[in-house]
Amino acid sequence: MMKALPLIVGVAVFLAGPVVEAQNLTPQEIDKAVAYLEQTRAGVLDATKGLSEAQWNFKPGPDRWSVAEVAEHIAAAEDLLMGLIQSQVMTAPARAEGEDVKALDELIVKQIRDRSQKAQAPEPLKPTNRYGSPEKSLKHFEESRAKTIAFLKRTKDLRQHAYNLPAMTWLNGKKLDGYQWLLYIAAHSERHTKQIDEVKADPHFPKN
Repeated sequence: MMKALPLIVGVAVFLAGPVVEAQNLTPQEIDKAVAYLEQTRAGVLDATKGLSEAQWNFKPGPDRWSVAEVAEHIAAAEDLLMGLIQSQVMTAPARAEGEDVKALDELIVKQIRDRSQKAQAPEPLKPTNRYGSPEKSLKHFEESRAKTIAFLKRTKDLRQHAYNLPAMTWLNGKKLDGYQWLLYIAAHSERHTKQIDEVKADPHFPKN
């Protein structure tokens, strides 16, 4: 009987069908996303380095944000999106089989960082001076980004859960996995770094 046990188990597995192994992130995927998160963190810090109070608070128009307001938005969005990933995305089921995840990775980055496509910030992410100063906004952003990168490095099953929001109609029903939501975070900060550069390029932007 003991000699026959391996054969019985083997037959049972065969009859039950193929075993599908969980898809974890590859080291290359982790490295790519970490590099993008680090690159876009540096972009925010470089774009805001050495600004005077007048430069921080200059607004190109009554309906436009200042650099200080953009920096606050970036910091607040990092927290909101990480909260979404941890509470909603990582508890969601897997995406439908057969989707080209690599193509969707590229689409996320391309779509979110594209400043030609304007979007209205949701109410919770509109600037309210919640951190008290631009410098504190940047400090909060750096701390949050460090946590984001640490989360990416320690969470191997990011591909195994997928979720989207009803407003994301441009996805045509596709859902983003946890890894893609982290790419979204990086692309979002890149998008708004471009916005900071637009403010600084205004002809009336203070010289000092």
